[in-house]
Amino acid sequence: MMSNEEVLKVENLTVYYELEEETVKAVNDISFSLHKGETIGLVGETGAGKTTTALALLRLVPDPPGVIKSGKITVCGNDMLEVPVQKLEEIRGKDIAMIFQDPMTSLNPVFTVAEQIAESIEIHEKVTKHEAYEKALEMLEMVGIPRERGGEYPHQFSGGMKQRVVIAIALACQPQLLIADEPTTALDVTIQAQVLDLIKNLKDKQGTSVIMITHDLGIVAETCDKVAVMYAGRIVETGNLDDVFNYTLHPYTEGLFNSLPNINDRKAELKPIHGLMPDPTNLPAGCAFEPRCEYACEACKTQQPELVSFTDTHKAACLRYAEPGFHVARGKKHE
Repeated sequence: MMSNEEVLKVENLTVYYELEEETVKAVNDISFSLHKGETIGLVGETGAGKTTTALALLRLVPDPPGVIKSGKITVCGNDMLEVPVQKLEEIRGKDIAMIFQDPMTSLNPVFTVAEQIAESIEIHEKVTKHEAYEKALEMLEMVGIPRERGGEYPHQFSGGMKQRVVIAIALACQPQLLIADEPTTALDVTIQAQVLDLIKNLKDKQGTSVIMITHDLGIVAETCDKVAVMYAGRIVETGNLDDVFNYTLHPYTEGLFNSLPNINDRKAELKPIHGLMPDPTNLPAGCAFEPRCEYACEACKTQQPELVSFTDTHKAACLRYAEPGFHVARGKKHE
């Protein structure tokens, strides 16, 4: 249920954590947008800047030490970096909501789960305490928890159940934009599938736009329309699902796919990406992936590659594509 209505626009966003001894360059000049009913997957290793990006969208980057150095974030027509705090509180939960990574720390141990869901409803919708509580019980049922358990406390729930409660809180006011930060990390496979179905149904029925933050390419393939691959705080490749999965351009994205098990050849060895992501307090002058890249040349050490369009929807940041016939030499299927 996609439309041309733009729910999110991020332009040249840069976020640093400024510590006394050093500065962590967490997010470096990223841009992307999302329309109503679209899902984008933010993919990358731990430390790529995915969660910091999500916190910046809600203006929840811890300050200090976090500083949004530059950029513009527009959510449902609101300039998130300019609106007053009071307005922000109205926007969070109603227009944009987030499923945080760790359900264990997202819930308050001294309130029942229904009270915690009802609180969000009461703040954003003009309803009585009783009506908010009733809707909270309905939300619990929607995420597969019997309403009778609404009076229980977080410690009485398993990890998977807690994650469902967190999702119920995020969905309670039917946000137009949902950020799901590794929503299935702590869950077993069957619960994982249920959580993803829940998010998919929300998108299909209500036209909710979703940012799916994950390092699991299987989840991206299953749930996303668009993909943005992040490395060392930058988007290195972006496109629709078909672009990125079938016409892979960036060497880092290629490395991610090569490190997956081959289900057609169980004995095939995994090909991990050698080395580690660079220290975000000391990023190289050129391409951050250069030390780990088998295609790197001298220019890669000193020149920062820009995102270049290869088709209307597909972009990648790699200097070597300026060379005639480079992708042919790599034997990739490009059109």
